Amino acid sequence: MGVISTVLGFSGFGFGFSAGIVIGYFLFIYTQPNDVKDVKVRPLAEYDSKSLEGILPEIPLWVKNPDYDRIDWLNRFLELMWPYLNKAICKTAQEIAKPIITENTAKYKIDSVEFETLTLGSLPPTFQGMKVYVTEEQELIMEPSLKWAANPNVTVVVKAYGLKATIQIVDLQVFASPRITLKPLVPTFPCFAKILVSLMEKPHVDFGLKLLGADVMAIPGLYRFVQVVRAQNLRKKDLLGKSDPYVKLKMSDVKLPSKKTTVKRSNLNPEWNEDFQFVVTDPETQALEINVFDWEQVGKHEKMGMNGVLLKDLPANETKVTTLDLLKTMDPNDVQNEKSRGQLTLELTYKPFKEEDMEKEGTEGTDVVEKAPDGTPAGGGLLYVIVHEAQDLEGKHHTNPYAKIIFKGEEKKTKVIKKNRDPRWVDEFEFVCEEPPVNDKLHVQVLSKASKKGLIHGKETLGYIDISLADVISNKRINEKYHLIDSKNGRIQIELQWRTS
Repeated sequence: MGVISTVLGFSGFGFGFSAGIVIGYFLFIYTQPNDVKDVKVRPLAEYDSKSLEGILPEIPLWVKNPDYDRIDWLNRFLELMWPYLNKAICKTAQEIAKPIITENTAKYKIDSVEFETLTLGSLPPTFQGMKVYVTEEQELIMEPSLKWAANPNVTVVVKAYGLKATIQIVDLQVFASPRITLKPLVPTFPCFAKILVSLMEKPHVDFGLKLLGADVMAIPGLYRFVQVVRAQNLRKKDLLGKSDPYVKLKMSDVKLPSKKTTVKRSNLNPEWNEDFQFVVTDPETQALEINVFDWEQVGKHEKMGMNGVLLKDLPANETKVTTLDLLKTMDPNDVQNEKSRGQLTLELTYKPFKEEDMEKEGTEGTDVVEKAPDGTPAGGGLLYVIVHEAQDLEGKHHTNPYAKIIFKGEEKKTKVIKKNRDPRWVDEFEFVCEEPPVNDKLHVQVLSKASKKGLIHGKETLGYIDISLADVISNKRINEKYHLIDSKNGRIQIELQWRTS
């Protein structure tokens, strides 16, 4: 009986399995929706102007709308005349702006507002088409469609309350649809009595403002905050019984990147003795946020603990040494905070900024660019490059970063920093130029050098950036952080100076 039941069981399973496949196949075939409509293919000529505009937003109006005419001749005229129109427009704009600035500087207690540079760039406006028609009221109406993606160099220097700030307008875009009306039309030259100009719809104007050369630490009413960081009795995070700690510091209610200490390798009682400065805008509500991490070469850095210091609890103009217990969370009722995670010792100085300090710093002038040395070519200059640091670099097999700088075929390299995702180089380089490199770019590539034992995995590319030098030539100095291309989160800080004799 056992053998018979086994055979019958296998037979039933085989029959049921086969029947299920057959029934499923027929259900799949005969239960498909039969109300699917065929796709209609229509020529563009059958679409109205609104539908075409939605389908092809970047196509010129003279293609989408038969009422608009193609005016390539006008665009060609603007292209050839733009160098002269650019200067004429800028000169007129300065003449118009001068009395307006003079009137408002006294009103708002501003010392001065001056144009350091004013040019509309090398790209002229482009007309996408023009509609022309005559009305029954003897009016000739022209409706051009204008688009302008400009590369201006407009730099304004503002001096007020002892602060000097340089503001630059970048990435200007203007989309407008003006209407030009000639009325009434008459049989004597110039065949119309007056010109009326209006806008058919609200123009789209988009631009960016870039702050150059302003020292926010020198603004009266703000405060300076300095601390020295140490730690002790940290927990073991690595497999070998050690940790690679570093500290991130940030002021609350401020949208600025955190400041970091260096990484201390295989150390549970690290001493940094590193100084940091912060700007405090509201000492009654702000706090210093502190996070300690264990550095990892691959993967996410593990948080070891956190804490904070309320600024209102610090006495002004006094140095206070405090030791904080590292916590799991900032919730005072969290039972996880009872577990020991180590301590962090801070030496804090909270110092209100005084006007005499501001005057002293103003004389030091960190933004002053030195002159090029003797022997620099006349009409040229010295391109001075400082590669400060990088952050959040990540190699696939190793992270031993160094930066390679290439300018006009000349190649220079920083030192290699082993096993560090946040390297700090502060390496300086010089490139002698026969003429200002206005149209050139500086290529910066960050690579990871393979270790001597790394016979299988060679050097890796961690990211790169191409920096246009036009801003450096016009502003003499820039110091910015750039996001690295082909890198997930990598950034690099580079300072550029253009020195002339």
